[in-house]
Amino acid sequence: MILNFGSINIDNVYQVDRFPLDGETISSKSYDKILGGKGINQSVAIHRAGGDVKHVGYIGDDTWILDQILKIGIKTDFISKCYGPTGHAIIFVDAAGENEIVIHAGANDQFSKSQCFKILESFGSKDSWVVLQNEINLSIEIAKKAKELGFRICYSAAPFDASHAKEMLPYVDLLVMNETELKELQNSIEKNVFDLDVDMILVTLGSRGAELHMKNNTYKQSSFIAEPVDTTGAGDTFLGSFMACYDNGYEIKKALEYAAASSSIQITRIGAAKAIPTFDEVEEFLSEQKK
Repeated sequence: MILNFGSINIDNVYQVDRFPLDGETISSKSYDKILGGKGINQSVAIHRAGGDVKHVGYIGDDTWILDQILKIGIKTDFISKCYGPTGHAIIFVDAAGENEIVIHAGANDQFSKSQCFKILESFGSKDSWVVLQNEINLSIEIAKKAKELGFRICYSAAPFDASHAKEMLPYVDLLVMNETELKELQNSIEKNVFDLDVDMILVTLGSRGAELHMKNNTYKQSSFIAEPVDTTGAGDTFLGSFMACYDNGYEIKKALEYAAASSSIQITRIGAAKAIPTFDEVEEFLSEQKK
């Protein structure tokens, strides 16, 4: 079982030919309002890959966003309403599928320690995972409590903050970063990142795939050929897919292969959470690759 304490955003997505220059106003080709946020993206990926995920999150007074989550099939038992706006993002996607993003935390900064601890205590198990990102408050407190209760901790170190990441490290079993975040962490510590006392370090490499570093082995996974339309949420899709497969007992190589396939499909569609493929879609894709 995977318990994800994660952000929930409304993504305002604008398709543009190119990103605006400083001081420039440009017109978008299209606009879409969709479900997003690193946390919920990861939960959707876990769910669609067949994982057992419970999402803990906070939103403003938004029935729309609850409806979107329920339509996907994720229960909203641990999603609470609070004062203030739901977290949201402004996302520009250019003709090459690259993006620029500005986020506002909103309700994602309103996590309650007593409520989060109560949820942890009701699920505490050495066989369960807690997933955390940097888009919510209390991630360090949640990680510390979860570790005391026997959870394994997956920490996605984004948006990156060196001091925050260093405080999280003592509790982390699976550390997840992209190349930029890896470099920033390395520049902030004296020890080699891969010599840290962390069981697994997953580094996503964009179009080049990913690497999983473990104590006695490094697994390399290439990406599949795909024409990107929108890369928003690709890393979240990879992580969530990998987590679901790993938690379901897949061998490391198979879990990485599934995650690479899932994210390769996801980037060919507009949006983050809604673009994440189902288990059957990924299995069909992998079967086609082997013909």
